[in-house]
Amino acid sequence: MLKSIPILPIFLAACIFFSCNSKPGPAAEEKEATETEVHAEDGVSMTADQIKSIGLQLGSIENKELSQTVKAMGMLTVPNENKAFVTPLSGGVLCTLNVRPGAFVKKGQVLATLVNPDLIPLQQQLQQLNAQIQLAELEVTRQQELYKGNAAPLKNYQRAQTELKTLRSQRSGIEQQLSTLGAGRSFSATLAIRAPISGTVSKVMAQIGSNVTISAPIAEVVNNSLIHLDLNVYEKDLPLISVGQVIHFTLTNNPGKEYDASVFSIGTAFEGDTKSVPVHASVTGDKTGLIDGMGVTANISLNTRTAPAVPDAALVNYQGKDYIFIVAADPSIHRADEHAAHEEGHAAETHFTMIPVARGVSDVGYTQITPLASIPPGAKVAVKGAFFLLAKITNTEGHAH
Repeated sequence: MLKSIPILPIFLAACIFFSCNSKPGPAAEEKEATETEVHAEDGVSMTADQIKSIGLQLGSIENKELSQTVKAMGMLTVPNENKAFVTPLSGGVLCTLNVRPGAFVKKGQVLATLVNPDLIPLQQQLQQLNAQIQLAELEVTRQQELYKGNAAPLKNYQRAQTELKTLRSQRSGIEQQLSTLGAGRSFSATLAIRAPISGTVSKVMAQIGSNVTISAPIAEVVNNSLIHLDLNVYEKDLPLISVGQVIHFTLTNNPGKEYDASVFSIGTAFEGDTKSVPVHASVTGDKTGLIDGMGVTANISLNTRTAPAVPDAALVNYQGKDYIFIVAADPSIHRADEHAAHEEGHAAETHFTMIPVARGVSDVGYTQITPLASIPPGAKVAVKGAFFLLAKITNTEGHAH
């Protein structure tokens, strides 16, 4: 049987005393006020209507796999190699823009075009070099025949070869320049701007008609496929962290959905003046809704074990101790309640007993418990609404013994 626990201040005991219509003397009254206790074994009784009105639900003590965790704060980060600015390789006036924020693009996809009249002279020079090279090739052939027929010296043949090589080198340079800029070899002042990586367009910084330069990006593309967590773990918890540990995290501004990650790197130096060390973890599974820069709250799993547990809502704390409520196991209590209810014309009641427990690891909405009093096998536990039971047992209108 559970030991009785002290309850409430003197004024509460006095109220309970008067509700029981007792009239002891002043000395006895003071003694009773200071020694008043709520006996947990007496518990509290509730009718079916009361149980329904407070939404009380019954369950049982379950064996759950619970993990001890270390809590950490941080943010989502995309590695720099998975972020890129879309920047033109030549200045000009933007004439088309084919993307908007949130759109997915593939590497090499044309995102915009600009007009740069400076491309025309390069293309014109290329055409001239092609014509000169044709003539130089004919001259090399002619000088070769003359040299073989002893009609011209060798140096003329060598000079023709050198001129041909020089022209070809100039043509290769211009072709490479046009190719680097993304321009064609035919006459056109239009230049295509392509996506440097595959990913999602996070922002667009230009508009049609604007004069863009090499140093001014027109958009940014982010590939979230390798998004990871940057967490700050304090010095005292660092020895508990190792590569490969599982992390459950939620977004700070949207805690309703849980995501998973795995530790892949642990820092070796403190962050600035703080006593925290960066821990990096790759996000696994569903990445929907995750964006670079979002704040997160994470729980790093240390170890997992199976233990008796109840939902967090089943636990109540009273005067620094933790309790659960179970349905009274003694059938005589229920029979007495039913008999009394029948005699008085009232509804039958369910009797709940208050059991002290030691709280353990909390995880996934459950908390490990160690009962500090005997609990019958298969006992029904108030897994929801336990707070109302505690409120009734400690209410001034209840009974103290």
